[in-house]
Amino acid sequence: MSDCLFCRIVSREIPSDIVYEDELVIAFNDINPQAPVHMLVIPKKHIPTIADLEDADRDLFGHIHMVIKDLARQEGIDEKGYRVVVNCRESAGQSVFHVHFHLLGGRSLGWPPG
Repeated sequence: MSDCLFCRIVSREIPSDIVYEDELVIAFNDINPQAPVHMLVIPKKHIPTIADLEDADRDLFGHIHMVIKDLARQEGIDEKGYRVVVNCRESAGQSVFHVHFHLLGGRSLGWPPG
């Protein structure tokens, strides 16, 4: 989608600090980090929200979680702990309507998240 910020990052129209990419997903550092490690992991396929997932997306979303696990290990936050956040729609804080997973770590993360 030409007006989607994350689709424009995938197509390289907008530069980002990419830390991982394969044929299905791309991961990049958040431009407004909320923790020492704050990456966004997104599918290259445009899916507006997790509510828009289809049965055909099952393997893709399993793959995303494996990428997140590997990135956490790569960043050295896998042993101490990290958080994965997905916001769905405005009331939950979603501001870019392309499914994205926040990988946060490198500091103590309180609960409830707020």
